Amino acid sequence: MEKENTSKSGTDIIKETIIPDDVLINKIHVIREQKVMLDSDLAELYGVETFRLNEQVKRKLSRFPVDFMFQLTENEWKSLTSQIAMSKNGRGGRRTLPYVFSEHGVLMLSSILNSEQAIQVNIQIMRIFTRIRQILTENVEIWREIAGIKVELTKQARNQDSQHKGNRLGLRSVGKSSDSNIY
Repeated sequence: MEKENTSKSGTDIIKETIIPDDVLINKIHVIREQKVMLDSDLAELYGVETFRLNEQVKRKLSRFPVDFMFQLTENEWKSLTSQIAMSKNGRGGRRTLPYVFSEHGVLMLSSILNSEQAIQVNIQIMRIFTRIRQILTENVEIWREIAGIKVELTKQARNQDSQHKGNRLGLRSVGKSSDSNIY
């Protein structure tokens, strides 16, 4: 009797790990002027427990300089939890301040987490970060165009104002000269 092959192919795993883009985008936060993701969010996406993810990171800490990963301060954590729904400390909650990973840190995680799910999730996250960069770049160009239009409109408004002032002054002087001729 042959055993049925129950292992999953790469395409099956990819299908299972596709996460809606809006879910990933909502897990990206801006802290210290960097786009970052929480360790707990990444662990959930990778299908591992947060302490296991951090344990693996600590074993390879030299791969995670401060611009790849950093621990939040108490104030940063409070600010973030006020913006998003997070569990409170205590039973089942966090006991330590979370770590966050920049785009490069997320990329580096793929070198220490070898599961197929982690690899596929990382690919998807990298695509999201790339898309965010493209959107920001496009917005910068749009803002530059808007600024140029504003400058032109301001110049036109000044020209019109000075023309109107000139016309009003001209009318006043015409009125004064005609008044002096009346008497």
